[in-house]
Amino acid sequence: MVKRKSASNSGEGWNYEAKVIEIEGIIAGIEASELELEEVFYQFAKAVEYLRQCESFLQQRQQQVDLLIETLNDE
Repeated sequence: MVKRKSASNSGEGWNYEAKVIEIEGIIAGIEASELELEEVFYQFAKAVEYLRQCESFLQQRQQQVDLLIETLNDE
């Protein structure tokens, strides 16, 4: 069994799909041009941080998959 890494984006309450939905909502808000310029920058920065979290999550899962495949190949 593979142990989960205790990173901020793999703990309780963090959900990849939920972050993607949040990012999509931020993008929709920015594209709708309903925000003040300062809010656009704030929302953009938040979306970039969420994207970084998602990328880190996917990299960790890719490493786990690679390890599992390597384990299968060694058997």
